[in-house]
Amino acid sequence: MTVAAILLVYAASVGTAGSRLLGRSRWALRAPLPGIAIYLAAAWSVVAALGLAGLTLAVHATALGGGLSRLIGACVVRLRDTYATPGGATVAGLGLTLAGAVLARTAITAAAHLHAVRRQAMRHAQTARLVGRPDLDLGATLVDHAQPAAYCVAGPHPTVILTTAALQALNADQIEAVLAHERAHLASHHHWLLAIARIGRQVFPFLPLMRDADTQIARLVEMHADDAATANRDTGPLATALVVLAAAAGPAPGLAAAATDTVQRIQRLLRPAEPLSQLRRHLLGAGAAVLALTPVLLALIPAIVALALGRVPAA
Repeated sequence: MTVAAILLVYAASVGTAGSRLLGRSRWALRAPLPGIAIYLAAAWSVVAALGLAGLTLAVHATALGGGLSRLIGACVVRLRDTYATPGGATVAGLGLTLAGAVLARTAITAAAHLHAVRRQAMRHAQTARLVGRPDLDLGATLVDHAQPAAYCVAGPHPTVILTTAALQALNADQIEAVLAHERAHLASHHHWLLAIARIGRQVFPFLPLMRDADTQIARLVEMHADDAATANRDTGPLATALVVLAAAAGPAPGLAAAATDTVQRIQRLLRPAEPLSQLRRHLLGAGAAVLALTPVLLALIPAIVALALGRVPAA
């Protein structure tokens, strides 16, 4: 019961306060990819904690009975004491129900979301190829349209789409920068990162962290694509292209170059901040790993302690 309570408190704390703490950080603007990792690790650690809380409620009446008791010998006594669930089978049943509900909701939501995204991406790519024409020099599909736009569609047939109006509104350097941005989305598999964040939001939409993770990751993948597109070139053409596209922008599907926080992205391109040191990047990576593993470690610590200290003769 104690372990389950700790996991529930962890899930509630990270799911609510984590949103405010991460929202105050400014380092994510300087290192979008570690920022994405931190948000995803924090959000999904909440899902894991809730599922494990249910399992630890049930473990005394289920997994630590019968054959497993003989398998771990004398240590099972300490394990039972540590994981003991007041209420017996009733509470254990509630725990299994909670764990099963979290697992089932996550699996069903993920399957439905991924199926819908894949189907939409396939239809969009096929439609763009039917109404547009491939430009081998640009490496994109040109679509006749009066609105300047550039975006990509991931999925089974990854496609970069550029409208003829964008081709007329942008100069050669700007077009090259915009296409590099869209290719960076595809090369970095940003659609998977967005899908993971959106599934988490759909699983627990009432938790602030899940909502913010979805929003922030959508913003950070744009910045990461900006960084990849301008890694070895001047940032001016991409910034100017964003201004042109944003001025004529309407809602654009896919991962659009002008869809998210355009003003902040333009300022970031024109006044780039000092990049984070390798040490800070490594620390952020370690922090993401710690967040991801914390629910598992919380659930296993009593068992580890029992196995380490429970040296009594086997029954």
